[in-house]
Order: sequence, then C-alpha cells, then structure tokens
Amino acid sequence: MYTRRNQRHLTSAQRERFVQAVLQLKRQGRYDKYVSLHSRYFTADGQSGLRVAHMAPTFFPWHRKFLLVFERDLRLIDPTVTIPYWDWTADRAESSALWDDDFMGGNGRSSDGQVMTGPFAYRNGDWPINYSVTEEKYLTRGIGRPDRPIELPTTAELEGALSMPVYDTAPWNSAPATKGFRNRIEGWTASENLGGYLHNRVHQWVGGHMTGASSPNDPVFWLHHAFIDLIWVRWQRRHPSSAYLPAKPLGGGDAQHGRVISAGEPMPPFGVKPSAVFDHRAYYTYEEN
Repeated sequence: MYTRRNQRHLTSAQRERFVQAVLQLKRQGRYDKYVSLHSRYFTADGQSGLRVAHMAPTFFPWHRKFLLVFERDLRLIDPTVTIPYWDWTADRAESSALWDDDFMGGNGRSSDGQVMTGPFAYRNGDWPINYSVTEEKYLTRGIGRPDRPIELPTTAELEGALSMPVYDTAPWNSAPATKGFRNRIEGWTASENLGGYLHNRVHQWVGGHMTGASSPNDPVFWLHHAFIDLIWVRWQRRHPSSAYLPAKPLGGGDAQHGRVISAGEPMPPFGVKPSAVFDHRAYYTYEEN
C-alpha cells in the first residue's frame, strides 16, 4: 500500500519525479493509450450502448480503476511516484503553485489556447497531442473560461454533495431526475449556480483539452480525478451504511437495461466489478491535509 498526497505539500523533488515519470510514459508511447481509452468509454446519455465511464453509477469505480492502472505504469518507471490530488476547493486560482513552470505549467495564450510554459508545453518537444477530438497538436487551456467566466466549486458546495445519503438513483444517468451523490458530484445538467456541477465545472474551468472526452491529454486530469476519488472515500466514511447502487443487474423491462453496470458486473475494459474497488485501502491511502 502506498500514499497519495495533496499536491500543495509535495516537495520540489516529488513534483519533479512525478513530472518526469509522466514524460517518460509519454516518450515510451504508453501515455496516449489512456487518452484513447477514456475517449472510447465516454458514452453519453443520448448514445446507444453501455455507459461506464460517465453519466452512470460506475463513474467513481471506473475512474478509480483507471487511475490505478495509470499509477501502476508510473510506478514501474519510478516506484516512489504516486498520483497527487488537487483540492480545488482550496487551490482555486491560476496563481496556485499547481500551475508553476516546474509542475503543470500555466494557462494557454489568448490567441489559440496553447500552453507555453512548463514541462507539457508543445515547444519543449516532449508533449505532442497525438489523440484528440480536436486538431491541435499542442496542449490547450483556457483557465477560468474567459468567454463565460466561472469559479471552481466551493467547500460549501462540496459539503452539500457529501451530505447526500443516497449513492445514485434511477434513471441512473445525467438527467436532473437522477438524484444522489454520484450525479451531484459528476455534474452534467445541474445549474452551476445551484450547488451542482462540481466535477465537470473543474474540467470547464481549466478549459482547452480538459473539456472533452480526450481530457487526459492534460496531465492535470489525474490530479483532479485523484481528488474526485478522495471525495468518494470521504462520502463512504460519512455514510457507511449507504451502498453503491444499483446493487443488482437491471431487469429486461428497465429502459436502462444493458446500459448500466451493477455492483457485481464487470466494467470494461478492465473486467473488474465495481465491488472489487469499493475499498481503496487495498491499494493506497490518502494523506489528507
């Protein structure tokens, strides 16, 4: 078992080791498989077929396994590395050390969104965008969404979600009718002014490549989703008697039959059941501060 830490408390050496492991994975040609995999399993409500990564109850367990597989690859390069988390309720500004030149790099330039600073800037030659839903070969960001400015979620908004005792409800998608913790955190249709829209608002706030299905092109994706994973841990602690739902496969007469995975059904492409990753302590712990 190993420990994931808040990015704001990493030493300079720890930041460097994480960055270098990510860059090495990219040079080896193994990073982009995570970009394509996330895109492949990004199925929306309006599309046919199974929903697994998003807009479904498996949002949390699927991404937990996704991060675990990525983290395993990083640790094969450097066994000291773990995925740090970005608590966006605390580090809320572009001036945060998260965006320093030695870590994630800064915002994209106003003309085309191209990130010009930091280790993932295209001009350094180490971070070409090879798989994306757009044509840019360089990493893009638009921090704060300048055309329609937004703020990162607040502590109060997160607390409102954590207080919800039910994990998920029918119709198990992103519609407002789907009440529960999972849909509130994931945040597709809830108004950004009414306490919802949390996970997705962070993607929109970073902007650029973080706004689409190929969002792992921006390495800050992993820090964001490590915090999303920690949020699930906190919810589980607070509601120990509240289980993942649906607990059993949906019946053939259910409109979501064949589209939603229950606790005991395997999640593609991993072949792992959600129930197998309910307890993160089998793999790692969090240093919370």
